[in-house]
Amino acid sequence: MRARVLARPPATGGLRPEEEGPGPGAHRDAPHRAVGVSHRRPQSGNASAKAPPPVAAHVLLIEPEPDLATRQGHHLRVAGFRVDVSADPSAHPHAGGQRYDLVVIDLPLPNGDGLAMLERLLQRADVPVVVISATADEAERVCGLDLGADDFVSGPVSAGEFAARIRSVLRRRRLSIIAEEASTLTAGGLTVDPVSRRVAVFGAAITLTALEFELLLFFMRHPGQVLSRGLLLRHVWGPGGGDGSTVTVRVRRLREKIEADPANPRLITTVWGIGYRFSGSPAVPGPTGQPLRWS
Repeated sequence: MRARVLARPPATGGLRPEEEGPGPGAHRDAPHRAVGVSHRRPQSGNASAKAPPPVAAHVLLIEPEPDLATRQGHHLRVAGFRVDVSADPSAHPHAGGQRYDLVVIDLPLPNGDGLAMLERLLQRADVPVVVISATADEAERVCGLDLGADDFVSGPVSAGEFAARIRSVLRRRRLSIIAEEASTLTAGGLTVDPVSRRVAVFGAAITLTALEFELLLFFMRHPGQVLSRGLLLRHVWGPGGGDGSTVTVRVRRLREKIEADPANPRLITTVWGIGYRFSGSPAVPGPTGQPLRWS
């Protein structure tokens, strides 16, 4: 059974007729097999399913069944979100240059591989994921949350509550990003202050271009991870930023400023055929504070 926005209000209550769905194309007479997101209004007079978030967050809704995708997408748009719908459970959250703020995935999937697909989704991109399911038991909910889902919504829930849960996840992510962006990073003799945008190598200040700074910051926030040139282009340069050779040139220039021996780098190492890894290997400073040799 699939989680769905009902085409008809439940007997215990429902939305006003103008809020029931997006129109005649929504298949109003389709039988309801399960309740995932219902049409019931929030009980509080201060809450509203139409209250938009401060910024229109961009949501990717992964829902293989077209009628459910239409209804759920409609209610998310009513709540103030920008919504794209994909019927492909393997859709990449950043495919085609899109940068989504959050992904909603409806489980179980038709092939029954929902939790495995959820795990692959969480591994592919650093984006909040909210799972909705009408059939998940406690073990499945626990597993989904342990895999990294930011919220797991099961059973009957109003459209207003579901939108509020998404806003709550987005608020938590924003606060996490703010805290992360304000934290000074240190590794391998490097000190990077994201707020003042100052960089020092063993206490000696160095000057980086704006792009070099963002590139170094991205490396230091993902220590030990293999970062492909394509991934670096997407996250540091953005759409239309260039090709792999652009990354190669910028990494070489960055190494010349932060490495003790740029020809034999120890901080940003090359993973042949893929990209780079920031290792943060500790360096031993010389008496002047400059790195002379590596331990």
